[in-house]
Amino acid sequence: MSRTEPLPLVLSLALAGGLMGWIIWSQWPADPVAATQTPPAQTLPVPEVPPIDEARAVELRAAAENAPEDVQVRVDLGNLYFDAHRFEDAIPWFEAALALSPEEVEVSTDLGVAYYYMDDTDRALLQFARSLDVDPAHAKTILNLGIVRAFGKQNLEGAIEAWEEVQRVAPGSPEALAAADAIERIRAAHP
Repeated sequence: MSRTEPLPLVLSLALAGGLMGWIIWSQWPADPVAATQTPPAQTLPVPEVPPIDEARAVELRAAAENAPEDVQVRVDLGNLYFDAHRFEDAIPWFEAALALSPEEVEVSTDLGVAYYYMDDTDRALLQFARSLDVDPAHAKTILNLGIVRAFGKQNLEGAIEAWEEVQRVAPGSPEALAAADAIERIRAAHP
């Protein structure tokens, strides 16, 4: 991109903000009734970051110490920190859960997202590859792969490829709708 193209840069940054908001939003538990009425990704509000429940964190850490083979308590701790955007605290718990149960694709993908938020793009991409080894059609992983390719590696072609794959493997899903929106925005900004 040349220095005389500020509009595509601004549009790309707006797309980045929207997609990152979608990532954060997608980590929240869905209300099954509201899920059927969810508007397209570009209109979803970015939720406020909840404060961490320190008492719950202490309780979960004690449970983890008392049950060194308990995967779920490690996932719960990772999620507690992840939801509070304390990614540096979430990462070791997700890694510990995966050490015990490497087939946990949701945990693996969340770990990749946490790496990305910690500015470790290459590690995020490697983690997404591990997630896809477990489930090659995991829509959330493929969507996040596109996001990291686009904004972490500035590989728009690779991002579009990933987002087209999301639409193929999970048509009509929230991930597919977000992918379609991202493709449209990138193509509009980079004709």
